[in-house]
Amino acid sequence: MKSLLATLFLWAALAVGAEAATIDSAYTKIKLDECQLQEAPTTDEGTFGGSWLCAGYKGMPVYVAEGDLRMFVSFGNGAEGERAAEQTLPNFNTVNETLEWRLRDGQAFATILRWFIDNPEGGKPGNILIVTQVVPGATCQIARIDARANQNANQMARQAADTMAGHYDCGQEPQVLGTPGALN
Repeated sequence: MKSLLATLFLWAALAVGAEAATIDSAYTKIKLDECQLQEAPTTDEGTFGGSWLCAGYKGMPVYVAEGDLRMFVSFGNGAEGERAAEQTLPNFNTVNETLEWRLRDGQAFATILRWFIDNPEGGKPGNILIVTQVVPGATCQIARIDARANQNANQMARQAADTMAGHYDCGQEPQVLGTPGALN
């Protein structure tokens, strides 16, 4: 009986390992000067800084907008209509140009992007990883991790993407994972 259980456990572990082996990462850059301008910034005392459409993994659209010194980023066809296009952080912020795509069998299912938030007390800006699920009709931020407060923030972000993306309810706020740090 122990042998049968050990064999079943081994097969289960191999099956999980085989499934995990199909998850990988790819990287693209968000360079707004190389993206297509969708809407020009407002010049008359407005707070809208413009919107762009960039090419992501395998040409997938990446929508980037700036308003009131805050960034908004969404993905896929119709990205500007997705929940992610309305989500940002409360502090003034900018995004890093390197975008990590999480892939399952070569298909993008989530992204991880580093955001830099203004520190209202001065000093170093905050450093937040935001995980977004990429699902047509349900593209939204699903997790936020303070990269300064969590030593293993990149690993936490990948694990969140791999386990949460694809079935996250976009009616919920993104989950704050690990030590909240600047996300308090």
